[in-house]
Amino acid sequence: MQRGKILWGQLFLLSTFLLGIPSFLTAEEPARKAKSLELRPLIQEALQNNPELASSREQVKAMKERIPQARTLEDPEVKIQLWNTPETLDVTRSQRTIYGLAQRFPFPGVLTQQEDIAAREADRAAQRLAAKEREITMAIKVAYYELFFAHTAIEIHHEQIKLLKQFFKIANAKFRVGKGTQVEVLQAQVELAKLFQRLPILEQRRQTAQAHLNTILDRNPLAPLGIPRKPVTRPMILTIEQLQEQALRQRPELREVDLAVAQFASATKLARLQYYPKLRVELQRWQNFNTDDGFGGNVTLNIPFAFWTKPKYDAGVREAMAHREVAQFKKRTLENRTRFQIQDLMAQREAKRKVLDLYKTTVLPQAKLTLRAAMAAYRTDRTDFLDLIEADRALLTYQLEFVRALVDWEQLLAKLERVVGTEL
Repeated sequence: MQRGKILWGQLFLLSTFLLGIPSFLTAEEPARKAKSLELRPLIQEALQNNPELASSREQVKAMKERIPQARTLEDPEVKIQLWNTPETLDVTRSQRTIYGLAQRFPFPGVLTQQEDIAAREADRAAQRLAAKEREITMAIKVAYYELFFAHTAIEIHHEQIKLLKQFFKIANAKFRVGKGTQVEVLQAQVELAKLFQRLPILEQRRQTAQAHLNTILDRNPLAPLGIPRKPVTRPMILTIEQLQEQALRQRPELREVDLAVAQFASATKLARLQYYPKLRVELQRWQNFNTDDGFGGNVTLNIPFAFWTKPKYDAGVREAMAHREVAQFKKRTLENRTRFQIQDLMAQREAKRKVLDLYKTTVLPQAKLTLRAAMAAYRTDRTDFLDLIEADRALLTYQLEFVRALVDWEQLLAKLERVVGTEL
């Protein structure tokens, strides 16, 4: 008799504790539901504030400032020559003073090629900026849906806690009237405890996803965020071939490597122009002591085709041609990788679509029906408590797997947009 009272007291205390836990574990739930987090404003904010993008924009500005430098002549030279007799070093009694103004002129076409190379490099920087924007957009979407998964997983666990509390009450009531066993009550308590144990891990995952998203947005990692909206699955209209064709036209990385090929083609032309001489023209004014003044000048040409200097320019041409070949091979490699990535991502999305359809049409409805049938059967003593627990565990697992598949579906779309180079 005494042992029965002790057992009832323990069960009463434990049930009171377990049933009271949700009151403080779910205290933040209404606050989180008060605000909805939209994806599009986050993308716009990231494109405006992300420090990596700000750095890339400044890089584009720096590259554009090289263009006027590349098309401009070298600085002119001004000189003064003083010629004295050997008997004196007095510069005020110079026998002859020569004032000169000189300018170097490259061979025609050199400045044009230099300007073209600088312009191509600036355009490449702009394409690298566009690629970085696509990368940040993808990162925002991936982090956004990861935060959605964390919130949804917590919500599913709270729903399961409420359901298990009902199981606990049913098992406890049956135990009191002698239709149930103490083991069933303890099993319900263990299942509740396991759910409570997972909540801190899920909360940590939510905080990590929130901090990651805030970091991309250049916010304080602890800044509050609302709850992401549930994504709506839509079928892909474009075929793999259409996506591949679109990517080959629009992907910023491919545009950048195209510009690299053109840039090194111009660099090859510039290297060949180094075989031609450069012109230096100088105009002079002569002031002579005790005689008439006059004007003079000289023209100077370098000799780049001398046998002891020509190998230097030959090497410059070979270097530029090698860089162009490297750029062409990189282009082919990136095109092949782009085609593969699109096909791979589309195959993954098709697999996820089939999984989602299966969960929505078959797995989840049947799991819910199974749980309801198990609960009704347990109430009428037509099944044992273990079947009810197994049905509940299966439903929890399927719900989480469905949400994970839904998040993967959207994240794969974000990665596909990153490869194609545009919104789909």
